[in-house]
Amino acid sequence: MADIRIENLRKEFGSFVAVQDSSFTVHDGEFLALLGPSGCGKTTTLRMIAGLELPSSGKIYLDGEDVTFNRASARDIAFVFQLFALYPHMNVRKNIGFPLLSQGMPRAEIRQRVEETARLLQIDHILDRSVSGLAGGDRQRVALGRAIVRRPKCFLMDEPL
Repeated sequence: MADIRIENLRKEFGSFVAVQDSSFTVHDGEFLALLGPSGCGKTTTLRMIAGLELPSSGKIYLDGEDVTFNRASARDIAFVFQLFALYPHMNVRKNIGFPLLSQGMPRAEIRQRVEETARLLQIDHILDRSVSGLAGGDRQRVALGRAIVRRPKCFLMDEPL
């Protein structure tokens, strides 16, 4: 895992300020929960850390490296979205393994890592089921599995529970 340091992060959408001068550090192995009412900038902050939104000002450091303007693909961060963002045409196994397949990992290693992750999340018994027929809790665990299987530097989760 990695340290995340945010310095004076700000995001404006036109004249609306979604995030104003936010600064904090999350050290390797720590958990941080952002709490606040709807519209206060929690998701926008996560999206900027992940590289899905560019900040209006401020800095984002990952393991001491300034990644403020790096593309999301260059940050090695896993993001679990509030609404899961699963691929409905794929089964559980393919959903979890998709990030590894996209990286060109050998199929044998993908299979091993998917099965290991599924056991960790206690969903190994549903690997060959369609995600469209799963209950909400199982869908959530599939989305978590897709993040975990990559072994990224850090995890960002937007209302994962």
